[in-house]
Amino acid sequence: MPVVLWAIAIGLIFLAVAVFLWPRIRAQAKPGLKQSRRHDFGMEAAEEISIPAYYKTPEHIPDPPSKYGQDRLVLLARNPNWLYAYWEVSAARQENILQELDGLSPWEESRPVLRLYDVTGVEGFNGSNANSFVDIPIQDCTDNWNIKVGQPNCTFCLDLGRVLPGGRFITVLRSNFVATPRATISDRIDEEWMWLDGIYRSFTRYQSGLSSPTLIEEIRGRMDLPQGISSPTLSESRKGD
Repeated sequence: MPVVLWAIAIGLIFLAVAVFLWPRIRAQAKPGLKQSRRHDFGMEAAEEISIPAYYKTPEHIPDPPSKYGQDRLVLLARNPNWLYAYWEVSAARQENILQELDGLSPWEESRPVLRLYDVTGVEGFNGSNANSFVDIPIQDCTDNWNIKVGQPNCTFCLDLGRVLPGGRFITVLRSNFVATPRATISDRIDEEWMWLDGIYRSFTRYQSGLSSPTLIEEIRGRMDLPQGISSPTLSESRKGD
């Protein structure tokens, strides 16, 4: 029994000494750890830095040609109130115009103009059945023009031509048709949208194996759509209401 007590007493003494000396041992171990970390960090930072390859600037790229030898008159709609046109008249076309003017009037006595036609609602435009037209004087060296129309939601066509001293107009080139966009809110009414929860349920069923034709028929049935209409709009039957 006394031996056991002595063993317990010695164990307690060693435990007390260890608790007392542990902070000092830990404090002595920290500087070495910090030094080791600094050493490792220095090794990681000592990487070889490569010089980027020399970038050779490309040689001078020539500007695109101003002429392509093609007859063209292009009309574009910039916004509801403005149009933009650019054109090119080839040498062959100029020669044809000179032959057409032979015996009528010298080229120098004619003047170049842009004739803008309002062809809104006109079918089969032939140059003489426009709603109205206006002549815009230009110079012979001009090859583009900004045109203020101030007419939203209208269709236009443009002629590049010559006006003779007697008032006769000769068309050199004719442009495409363009329509200016609206300047107001759209008057289309489409308030019969399908509810989002219905769309979600339909696609959930589609993911579970429902075939595409069956899914389309189900959506059409829920929205009460007639055949051939992809979005509910004002149908023909409503026009007579």
